[in-house]
Amino acid sequence: MSFGTRTLEVDSEGEGARLDAWLAAELELSRTRIQRLLEEGKILLNGEIPRKAEPVQKGDRVTVEIPEPRPLEAEPEDLPLDVRYEDEHLLVVNKAAGMVVHPAPGHRTGTLVNALLHHVQDLSGIGGTLRPGIVHRLDRDTSGLLVVAKEDSAHRGLSEALKRREVRRLYIAASWGHLAQSHMQVDAPIGRDPRVRQRMAVVDGGRRAVTNLRVRERWRAAELLDVGLSTGRTHQIRVHLAHVGHPVIGDQTYGAGWERGMGGGNRGWARELAKMAERQFLHAAKLGFRHPATGEELRFSAPLPADLAAIADWARGGEVEPRDAGE
Repeated sequence: MSFGTRTLEVDSEGEGARLDAWLAAELELSRTRIQRLLEEGKILLNGEIPRKAEPVQKGDRVTVEIPEPRPLEAEPEDLPLDVRYEDEHLLVVNKAAGMVVHPAPGHRTGTLVNALLHHVQDLSGIGGTLRPGIVHRLDRDTSGLLVVAKEDSAHRGLSEALKRREVRRLYIAASWGHLAQSHMQVDAPIGRDPRVRQRMAVVDGGRRAVTNLRVRERWRAAELLDVGLSTGRTHQIRVHLAHVGHPVIGDQTYGAGWERGMGGGNRGWARELAKMAERQFLHAAKLGFRHPATGEELRFSAPLPADLAAIADWARGGEVEPRDAGE
């Protein structure tokens, strides 16, 4: 996209639209970006500072100052990056466990963004900042697939598709114990834990969160699950599984020490499994979406990484009961 000052005139097709929505469509910027420019006084409607919801009329002249993207406070780093797909609009990455997505206090280097800044040479401004456009995130210790936008229009299209629940994401998780049903939906609101603000929890007044669970394999005292998301809240899978009493194996935030409550002959088995799980057993295995520029349906899959595959192989050594996909 170009930067600098642009002047646009509203035609009959745009008449009556909200100013922020009309500009987002005309300039192929996100509405959030347009609203930020409005707040900064960089947009004038007929020479005056407008309201963001103000309707435009045919013949209105809109002047927009689009500043150069601000440099991100992160340095490019030549880090291993498993790119599964790339074109001029986006790329799909299979993120390794242990890699933080965005730089943050305590994680200024070694992040996915640092790696992308080295790998992607043709970045445009995403949200006014010179950086790869992270459309959705994975926790540091969750491995698997995520999509990254390389320019604003792709970022806007993918973000809107995510809001419309048109981005299909399937995770593989292992959880303690056995679910009461082989198919289960958890519909429970998630917000900040009022007792520990660094954690999330199922709370009254939280944002609606819906997780779909299907048992893939039943192990001796745990299960391998397919997990689908209808919403995308922070730590959603981990919080919901803990909420129903079956936390993710290896999850030190929401399920630490859970295996110690196992009774009888399962206690030793569970303790051995817990020792093997050096991180949470959660992997983003499948990702599907419509390409925001071409409309092509794209589907990607990534098998369990070696550490989780080894745990599953060990667990299958004791009384595995595969669940039929048609159940």
